[in-house]
Amino acid sequence: MSELLRNIDARTRLAGTNKLEILLFTLGTDPRTGRRETFGINVFKVREVMRTPPITAAPEMPSSVEGMVSLRGVLVPVVDLAKYAGMSIESPREIMIVTEYNGHTQGFLVEAVDTILRLDWSQMRVPPEMLTANLGGLVTAVTELPGPKLVMLLDVEKVLSETTRYDDEFLFKGIEPLAIDEPITVYFADDSSVARKQIERTLDALGVRYVGSVNGRQAWDELERLASYAASSGRKVKDLLALVLTDVEMPEMDGYILTKQIKTDPRFEGVPVIMHSSLSGMSNQQLGRSVGVDEYVAKFEPQRLAEVLRRLITQHAAAPGAA
Repeated sequence: MSELLRNIDARTRLAGTNKLEILLFTLGTDPRTGRRETFGINVFKVREVMRTPPITAAPEMPSSVEGMVSLRGVLVPVVDLAKYAGMSIESPREIMIVTEYNGHTQGFLVEAVDTILRLDWSQMRVPPEMLTANLGGLVTAVTELPGPKLVMLLDVEKVLSETTRYDDEFLFKGIEPLAIDEPITVYFADDSSVARKQIERTLDALGVRYVGSVNGRQAWDELERLASYAASSGRKVKDLLALVLTDVEMPEMDGYILTKQIKTDPRFEGVPVIMHSSLSGMSNQQLGRSVGVDEYVAKFEPQRLAEVLRRLITQHAAAPGAA
């Protein structure tokens, strides 16, 4: 398994090409369908795959959290994904996927890992509503492989949000509404329901109007419609839109490609783009800037996000010709 991920650092070069690599794994049989489903997780989020070490039980944790393990002297929570997803557990969980993103490390117990699959984000689709309902929003995107075989991309953010229960109200404390006379509109794109809720709460606290979408393709289609409307009414897009906030990982079109589309289209001149992602390493930030991103903000830091939004929106409102 170490061989499987030996070159993981080199894989960051895929970012910005609308491609991704996902590690495929299984959890067990879904009692609702009788099938053994295949899941995937973006390789960018995987630190290593290992045999499950001894787990120490901890009190007052959600049922799907098995406890803690010590990895290189650091205590890491361990989530049994089969329990979380309601799968039938047919064998001991001897394999653990160690994930790391946004400054947090956690272990996911799985039944088995398969291989690493390289795909284009355009091959990933928003999951059907029925699938989303059956799995409780566990997946953010799906793709079909020859066979046919359905692969479902895991929503890591949702899993962690629901297995590390805490009151996050303090994260939004002190965010004051913007003191701007003209109404402001922000467009955001993110495939994670958890991230969308945090973005909406931040924008609500700032008193900003917003429109959102669940992937880059949907966002670009909506932005093109806005540009057409602006042209037909003799206005500029920047008169109608203060900025765009985008995730990196999204089905159909990722945030790098969305940003590149915006920044190379003269109709969107003067519209800032904030990249808002759990992939907050320097290489990802550099890639974002290479396609024209104005700011890069790590996810789940509402105060930092509000600070950047406040600054860019204030600058936008003060710019010559702003509505």
